[in-house]
Amino acid sequence: MPQPSARNKLLEHAEAVFLRKGFNGASVQDITRAAGVPKGSFYNHFASKQDLAVEIVQRYARGTDLSPLKGNDSAVGRLRAYLLGELERTRTTGVEFGCLLGTFASDSATAGDRVRQAVGEALASRTNSLARTIGEGQTAGDITASRPARVLAAFLIDALEGALLRAKTTVDQSIAAEEIDIALDALRP
Repeated sequence: MPQPSARNKLLEHAEAVFLRKGFNGASVQDITRAAGVPKGSFYNHFASKQDLAVEIVQRYARGTDLSPLKGNDSAVGRLRAYLLGELERTRTTGVEFGCLLGTFASDSATAGDRVRQAVGEALASRTNSLARTIGEGQTAGDITASRPARVLAAFLIDALEGALLRAKTTVDQSIAAEEIDIALDALRP
């Protein structure tokens, strides 16, 4: 069986290190130690910690399960399923660490423009996906049309990230799930 490359090991382990320590707290040494590769090999694959962080953000965004947003259920039901799925994703990586995008967003002032841009693109992509579902709900009359679908989608993403931030302090996702329900109730006409 072929051995995973050093690059793949770095990618596999960097997400957890960044999630636990943030961009600023995670050193190249922390990442290479977690990956079990020599520190020098890091620079064979990435020009900087920022380059690795951008790739981790993109990889995390690609791993987002958008399938709950599709289907025949009500738009609000599909939104709830998606948001609860994101809560579950966070639970599996550690509620106390929150969402990787939120962690990078809080470090974006010092992580650099490329990391900030990658996080912004990931959040915009999620927002666009939710906006499509919200638009369907608005057309069906299940979701208020008092605001544009994109604005409501951004509100839901912000509610999710805020709920996950609060959950970091309590290490209890039940409050986050309740906050998601409150946000979804606010979408009703």
